[in-house]
Amino acid sequence: MLCGQGVIAIWNGISEEARADFYAWHTSEHMPERIGIPGFLRGRRYRAIDRTTHPEFFTLYELESLEVATGQDYLNRLNAPTPWTTKVTAAFRDTSRGLARVLATAGPGPGGALATVRFAVPNSGVSSVRTVVQDLTYEICRLPMITGAHIAVSSSRASNVRTVENETRTDIQAPPHWFALIEACASEALDEPVRLFANLECVLRPIVGRYVIEYSRLKTDRAPG
Repeated sequence: MLCGQGVIAIWNGISEEARADFYAWHTSEHMPERIGIPGFLRGRRYRAIDRTTHPEFFTLYELESLEVATGQDYLNRLNAPTPWTTKVTAAFRDTSRGLARVLATAGPGPGGALATVRFAVPNSGVSSVRTVVQDLTYEICRLPMITGAHIAVSSSRASNVRTVENETRTDIQAPPHWFALIEACASEALDEPVRLFANLECVLRPIVGRYVIEYSRLKTDRAPG
């Protein structure tokens, strides 16, 4: 299960010349800074399994609630980016960022492989869509080697807020409306749950990505952020 009831999900690429700087910044400055914000519980960075997944990186921050993502502590950081943050994010490509409320979360814990499914839903019958995708979440968790399945619904208002950190960037794309996260022990175990999810009639225009974990940071006494 996810740590909290809110998430910030970020899909992004990086220019090749900035790749080494991105890794150094994200691991040693950016994620520790974010996890140090009150209400941020865990951060994870993933890299695409192969070139069929685009963009290359996926980062997930687990929050106590969606309200943490709209709170003053987080906004203070977004409006006072470090020089290193400004430099590296200028090299981001194809970024989509969703500040979202967790609709359903199940499973015994994180897995080494992750599938993301970004999708839209019909304008009518949203309550029935919620029931269908929630039921499938729990069904997926019974499949072999699956360790977690989660559904989140983005807040378009929160996701589209302009701040000092993003006001001059041209790489930012529309945030996802809804998204599913499916975790597994191995990448091949993701095929069946992704097929089940993408074939739902209420899942429109699914965009599927497959990733492996690169780095994770918890808010603990030994690593307080």
